[in-house]
Amino acid sequence: MSTPVLVTGGAGYVGSHACKALAAAGALPVVYDNLSRGHEWAVRWGPLEVGELNDTAALEAVMRKHRVQAVLHFAALAYVGESIQAPGRYFANNVAGSLALLQAMRAASVRRLIFSSTCAIYGVPERMPITEETPTHPVNPYGESKLMVERMLTWYRTCHGLEWIALRYFNAAGADPAGELGEAHDPEPHLIPTVIRAALGQQPICEIYGTDYPTPDGTAVRDFIHVTDLATAHVGALDHLSRGGESRALNLGTGRGHSVRTVIEAVARHAEQPIATVAKPRRLGDPPVLVADATAAQRVLGWIPRHSNLDQIVATAWRWHAARAEQSSQLRAQARTA
Repeated sequence: MSTPVLVTGGAGYVGSHACKALAAAGALPVVYDNLSRGHEWAVRWGPLEVGELNDTAALEAVMRKHRVQAVLHFAALAYVGESIQAPGRYFANNVAGSLALLQAMRAASVRRLIFSSTCAIYGVPERMPITEETPTHPVNPYGESKLMVERMLTWYRTCHGLEWIALRYFNAAGADPAGELGEAHDPEPHLIPTVIRAALGQQPICEIYGTDYPTPDGTAVRDFIHVTDLATAHVGALDHLSRGGESRALNLGTGRGHSVRTVIEAVARHAEQPIATVAKPRRLGDPPVLVADATAAQRVLGWIPRHSNLDQIVATAWRWHAARAEQSSQLRAQARTA
């Protein structure tokens, strides 16, 4: 019998990929999502329970109904710029919602949690690459909210015996290599799909936020990690806890940074055309460089990112978005002739 695992935010981008990885590993992903930013079409490997993260009673009922044995927690608001505009909303959802989840887990006697954290907790580090021992100084409410949850996990371990792993992602990117899943946000806040949208003519131009950073080409540098590799890490983290492994935080990245201009050039190669760009001022809360040291994840989980060179990431994302654009075009054509 498949082991039931609750996946909060499992209808979203990273969560849905994790559900596919869980199913491949023999688990049953039970998705809990309010569908405000997730998609029902992305729930394909287990049941969907629609509910709010801050509803402790509903969470507990779902855990008992499906006899959940562990939780993968993705449900969060996750846009840096939005968090600066609406910090209260981020703390209410990400922090208070996570507390509601922890309380429901206690009530339902569920003791294992894999938490979707972020490199945003580090702020603007003085040294690269970033290790788990790098001081945490978030520079935006999104990062602060994730750090607050990590601190709660530490106390729930001390006080209630919770077993947990916090996976600190760097920049999630790419799409399922089989083409079943991909990144679909509206509006789209992330670099690679935004550049692809410009290449496909879905928006007129690609905006570059900050061209005066202290980097080789003046644009921000990020460590991009393929979403399938992130999903694999979640399954590995769950296995780690099931074998009695220690609770801790781990970075997930490649150790390689790519600038915004480098990413635009990579997309242009796949699009086989230049991409129009316009320079904009830096966005508040964006550090100049974020690159991971993920050797701890490799040592503790045996995790190796296998899809995360930039060309693979862009290739899978390009195929996903181009296929969706073609489907949309066909549907519009059918509507015109109907």
